[in-house]
Amino acid sequence: MTAALPGVLEDGTWDFPARLNMAAQCLAQPADAVAIVDLTLAHPRDVTFADLKEMVDGLARALEARVQAGDRVGVLLSQSPWCAAAHLAIWKIGAVSVPLFKLFKQDALSSRVTDAGCALVLTDVEGAALLGRLAEAWIADEVGVAGADVPFADTGPDDPAVLIYTSGTTGSPKGALHGHRMLTGHLPGVAISHDFLGQPGDCLWTPADWAWIGGLFDVAMPALALGVPVVAARMAKFTPDGCCDVIKRGGVRNVFFPPTALRMLKAADVSVAGLRSVASGGEPLGAEMLAWGRQAFGLEINEFYGQTECNMIASSCGAAFAALPGAIGKPVTGHHLAVLDAQGQESDAEGDIAVRRGSASMMLGYWQRPEETAQKYCGDWMLTGDRGIWDGDYLRFVGREDDVITSAGYRIGPAEIEDCLLSHPDVATCGVVGKPDALRTEVVKAYVVRKKGADVTGEALQMWVKDRLASYSYPREVTFLEALPMTVTGKVIRAELKALAQAEATV
Repeated sequence: MTAALPGVLEDGTWDFPARLNMAAQCLAQPADAVAIVDLTLAHPRDVTFADLKEMVDGLARALEARVQAGDRVGVLLSQSPWCAAAHLAIWKIGAVSVPLFKLFKQDALSSRVTDAGCALVLTDVEGAALLGRLAEAWIADEVGVAGADVPFADTGPDDPAVLIYTSGTTGSPKGALHGHRMLTGHLPGVAISHDFLGQPGDCLWTPADWAWIGGLFDVAMPALALGVPVVAARMAKFTPDGCCDVIKRGGVRNVFFPPTALRMLKAADVSVAGLRSVASGGEPLGAEMLAWGRQAFGLEINEFYGQTECNMIASSCGAAFAALPGAIGKPVTGHHLAVLDAQGQESDAEGDIAVRRGSASMMLGYWQRPEETAQKYCGDWMLTGDRGIWDGDYLRFVGREDDVITSAGYRIGPAEIEDCLLSHPDVATCGVVGKPDALRTEVVKAYVVRKKGADVTGEALQMWVKDRLASYSYPREVTFLEALPMTVTGKVIRAELKALAQAEATV
């Protein structure tokens, strides 16, 4: 790296004080500077840091009468100034924000709200209807109370600040609890993935929703902390034309594109001029996509790597070193990565990608799951669950160890979908895997055994899941079988289903 990076010192150690609050980090900019370019309204408007602070203090003042430090408060809002203000207000008073996604249906919302213990959710009219009676819903833009400034809570780097749910292969989704050091831990990786973000004229946007770590901590909050305007725009569905419109109207110069968005732009033969940086993460793009990016954007697409439990730990940076197709990039300063062998020792051969304890973006642990937290670690190393190998000082991604499905940039746990399908009265058993797909990387594929005498259709089961979980996680394909491959203990042999899906994809 050839330039100073935010959040870390020259020796690679983290640079945060003993007392740290993420809301203070995000609001420490000149009052008249633009914080958010709001494209969610009929007419675009610039939200200054003074405007944002007023919104935050109004929400914080209302919350203080109801919420104690450490309480979990849900945020069910799409990209908008109020979404940013809600998280900042929660952090400002020392509470814990829980990002929730508008595409979640009742069951998916219920599992997260109940597990987190959210008695209160900041949302809008649409979100309140989705919540129903799950929790008390406060309409964010209606509850602010005018008055004096609200002081920042006396929090430290390891005090809980945000609880983000991640999908796994077994059981219900797990909540990764992060401290106030989380934002600092993201800053170096965000900066280099955008060729040293913070240059004059920079303006950052992503089509990814701010309910996910990729939207909230790879874009929205780092932009505020670095004083870079961030664009808030609602896209009901990503389209190349809509994307180009947001970039033009928002004056966007820096974009985080999920891989699926890049594939859609490539399929539409779209070129975008005027961008200074494009970053992407979720899966390796490959030489063909990187070559297309140079032609379509006139620059190098910088790939980065991380997960909800410990994010932005490796990245490419075209301004500092050449990209290596198929490689994640190089470890980001401050994060110490290794590839471990079966004995947990560092290795030059293929093994488990791991990150050493001490990374500022590493979770405090899984919410109320001490045993699963312990299983995530091997000594001083946090295991990512991915396989990799070193190629010089570049880290090459080999594949996932677990069964999480990567589809259109979302990481989808099959267990939650299987549980939903099993709740249907006509389903005897089922298995869910990812089927290779050229556009989405994988699509969710369900293999289902009907109960005797039942005649439920694949379309009916798709709607069953759509109505209860997230619209992106329903099985796009359903195949009915007489029986599933099982172990002697009654567990589905997922490897055989994956092989079947792979064979179907190659036909």
